[in-house]
Amino acid sequence: MKLTSATSRVDSPDIVKMLLYRPGFLTRPLLDLTADAMRGPSYWTAGEREYLAMCTARLHQCPFCIDSHTELTRIAGHGEIDPDDPGSARPHLRAVREFLDLTSRAPDSVTTAGLDGLPEQAVREALNVGLVWNIVNRLANAFGFVLREGQLYSGTRALHRFGYRFPAFLLAEGPAPDHGDVVTNLRRSVLDAPATTDPALRAAAVAGDPLPGPWQSYATTVREASYRTTDDDMDRLTVAGYSEDQIFEVTVAATVGAALRSFDAGRNALERKTTG
Repeated sequence: MKLTSATSRVDSPDIVKMLLYRPGFLTRPLLDLTADAMRGPSYWTAGEREYLAMCTARLHQCPFCIDSHTELTRIAGHGEIDPDDPGSARPHLRAVREFLDLTSRAPDSVTTAGLDGLPEQAVREALNVGLVWNIVNRLANAFGFVLREGQLYSGTRALHRFGYRFPAFLLAEGPAPDHGDVVTNLRRSVLDAPATTDPALRAAAVAGDPLPGPWQSYATTVREASYRTTDDDMDRLTVAGYSEDQIFEVTVAATVGAALRSFDAGRNALERKTTG
């Protein structure tokens, strides 16, 4: 991290610090999903996927992510789409953006209306993009990520150049179990990876079930309105005796659980369309 900062002449971005903090708990499965979702083979161009990420950031009111993905839309899109003009997106992209918004805003009311003519695989690929950024945006809000001088230019171009991939040695932290697919790996990592919090606590945070004491209001805010989290929220947890590791684990669990709820709602809507 020091070498990266010295080379770029800026501090390591907050998101990089978070990703390298507990790679065995969250980062490895999240990055496996992210690299494929954002730069792997897809119906959607790289610029269009960045546009979907930017729209998710606006939904979560995350300044860090809005600025980053607006810039990445310009870099990866090469002018094919104007991040400031929704009408510049092709009709299928506008349709799937509305679908992803619905999975986040009203997961119990998701339908596939408006997706006619769009290949099912394309929708599934968009759901993977939505899953990634529903997680990252909540974490960025909860942990107060900010872009410091020079990071918007250098950070976005580094992400684009390396395709959201980090050197494997930076992520080496214990075994990396494979449960068959990247989404299940992510889910099981948060629930089963070695951690300081009780597995039952993390499972409740993932599911959105009641939590003890001050965890309840905090986890609810992270899940439902992460942009409202403040330093005071963290201070209350610290005063209550919780460590940074515990706060990190519960935040990740609540975040991943909320993102998976949206993802599962979209996937279930597709399955109903297929079987219906």
